[in-house]
Amino acid sequence: MKKRQLEMALQSLRPLGTREARLEQYSTPAEVAADVLWEAFSAGDVSGRAVADLGTGNGVFAIGAKLLGAQRVLGIDLDPEAIRVAERNAQVLSLGVEFVAGSVDELSGSFDTVIQNPPFGAQTRHADRAFIRKALELAPRTYSLHNDGTQGFVSKLVSSLGGGVRTVKRYKFEIPYAFEFHRKATETISVVLLRFDR
Repeated sequence: MKKRQLEMALQSLRPLGTREARLEQYSTPAEVAADVLWEAFSAGDVSGRAVADLGTGNGVFAIGAKLLGAQRVLGIDLDPEAIRVAERNAQVLSLGVEFVAGSVDELSGSFDTVIQNPPFGAQTRHADRAFIRKALELAPRTYSLHNDGTQGFVSKLVSSLGGGVRTVKRYKFEIPYAFEFHRKATETISVVLLRFDR
């Protein structure tokens, strides 16, 4: 599969319907998700690997990883409705992806790679910490999206947990109006893709 084909497949996924602000349920744009997945794929961290998508939402990273040849893929999300949407998206594409409703804290097992867009902690302080800790616990390699400017904090936390961090690239991330406290039709923020190595 070529990168453009991957992006088109991810664009076809059904988005989440209702969203909860406290969970920071912002969909990862298809072009960003495809690029993140392609970075991981090009580094040999997807094809034939066991991949976990923490905070899967509509399943974009989990489904994308399966499309790129991951052997086993699991997506987890606290929101049962998000899991239902992700399961439907995988079924439409006839993909065998395991989805679980629950907290990332409850997930155990061993994976080769974690790919995630965790909450940035804008609505619930430090919400991203559980995702960072769990990613390092589950896999030796993680690709994680974060608010640009938070690299120092993330690096300190990852280092304290015995891992290393490197910046892979930056993206402009469009967030459409989704909640009452939003002031504009769309908001563009700068996000950074970080790679954790355990």
